[in-house]
Amino acid sequence: MKKIWFAAGIFTAASLLGGCSKMLNETPRAVLVPDFYKTSQGVNAALDASYAGTRTIWGCEDYFSMTTPGTDEFKRGNDGNQNFMTYDPGLLPSDGKFKSQWNNIYTYINTCNAVIQYAPEATGISDDIRKKAIAEAKFLRANYYFVLVQLWGDVTLTTSFISGPVTSANRDPLAKVYDAIVTDLKEAIPDLAPGPKGIDAGRANAAAAKHVLAKVYLTRAGSKAAKATDYQDAAATAIDLLTTAPALGLNLLPDFGSVFAEGNEASAEVLWSVQHTASLAYNGSPNQDNRTPDNMLVHLFVPQYEKIDGMARNIKDGRPYIRTVPTKWLTDTVFADRKNDTRFNKSFQTVWFCNNAGSIPVWPNPLPAGAPAGAAPGKPKMKLGDTCIYMPQGKFTDAQIAASPYTLIPSNKYSIKMSPALSKYVDTKRSDMNAPSIRPLIAYRLAETYLVAAEALMQSGRTAEAVQYVNAVRERAAYPTGDKTKMDITAADLNIDFILDERSRELAGENVRWLDLVRTGTLQTRLLKHCDDNARINFKAPKHWLRPIPQDQIDATTTGTPYPQNIGW
Repeated sequence: MKKIWFAAGIFTAASLLGGCSKMLNETPRAVLVPDFYKTSQGVNAALDASYAGTRTIWGCEDYFSMTTPGTDEFKRGNDGNQNFMTYDPGLLPSDGKFKSQWNNIYTYINTCNAVIQYAPEATGISDDIRKKAIAEAKFLRANYYFVLVQLWGDVTLTTSFISGPVTSANRDPLAKVYDAIVTDLKEAIPDLAPGPKGIDAGRANAAAAKHVLAKVYLTRAGSKAAKATDYQDAAATAIDLLTTAPALGLNLLPDFGSVFAEGNEASAEVLWSVQHTASLAYNGSPNQDNRTPDNMLVHLFVPQYEKIDGMARNIKDGRPYIRTVPTKWLTDTVFADRKNDTRFNKSFQTVWFCNNAGSIPVWPNPLPAGAPAGAAPGKPKMKLGDTCIYMPQGKFTDAQIAASPYTLIPSNKYSIKMSPALSKYVDTKRSDMNAPSIRPLIAYRLAETYLVAAEALMQSGRTAEAVQYVNAVRERAAYPTGDKTKMDITAADLNIDFILDERSRELAGENVRWLDLVRTGTLQTRLLKHCDDNARINFKAPKHWLRPIPQDQIDATTTGTPYPQNIGW
């Protein structure tokens, strides 16, 4: 029994995976069956288990592979998956990343269903706790289904707990699944905690649910399931959240650089985060299977810095998986203004400091023209702690590069091996070089709510109203050295391309870009314009607007109507 909704054994195993015990105080149980779910202990265990699946999405390399590279922002790095990141014909429905993500999501949907179905009749639980548990499970179920519809389109909608093998399944229309997502979120909001303050880190809350609801409306508006009021509903929902945010202790941080600072994952800007932990009882395996609940993002953007003279691998700079590197469009066009917009230097690492005394480079003989004062043939170019690698914006001549006292790699020399490293996920407190991150993963934050409001208003024909929400984000980006008045735009500047560019500046690498481009119907256009690898050549529409249904799912549907595959796969 392979598929998620076919095997009760898989559901039981999934239920053993609680969220972070430090955050949500879970207690793993040996067996979770329907009768157990009808007790207060069973409801708590199933709810805790429902959270566990979030770690198989946010932080997992599979979800990263499907949402971040192969876009206008990021392309394949030296050790990236060519099939995924360049839409290579070798990408097949049998790829394990599809299977793993699909299976995990449906496993935890079923656990959510157990809470929603059995909590109303559970004994030994107060009505307030019962309502809150159901609301949290609906929030989580809505998130799981939202991921499914964005990646796969029409999917199977199941809202009842399945405790035994089932060998048939149908794909429900996208409109039906979206309706279920909207209903879950609307029903959850009244019974959730108003915001993330004062509750366990990582718990569902009404502010986060409103944010997701606004994104759902916005995304549905660009799909075949669109409703006439979707853009207006997205705008109203986002604005409602922004209006009530201050009373909930929510606001944009003054400094963009603080948003992803280590230890600041529960700041006033964060609506909802996914918890990670060093405990193997809750996390993945010690051999770093990249499909486990480990937070792998700390590794995936790191270039091969250790191959530069003067450098050695270290925990702070990270293990160089180099799955993906930024496109030149992202580094040089989107972030062309680095005087008034401070976000590039607060999002990317461009400087590495010498840490390897055994490989410090020396000056050649004869010295290159323009070598700095004090340079001497055969003498070290630097000492420990000095700048060893610098990756500035722009073009430098070969003579300038040769005369530099460090390895100078300007943007015209960026490569799939050495390019700026996204620094949003740096974790200096890992136990060793190979360890995954234990930092919470920020899934939703208030800055995106501003951009959702702006896009929805613009798409509703209310562009003048949208400007203030874009400017709020852009003015914050000027802190502390930029001129925020020069960051302001007018209604004449605002269109979908500007919105997408601004989302890149604010949200680069935050597991949303592929989804954004599909949502706006711009993936192919922007790949052709802005990506400089084989992704722009290999991309085929409509095939690559959706991911393929996992072959394992199709093969496991052995009775009834065969499970349909997406177009082109």
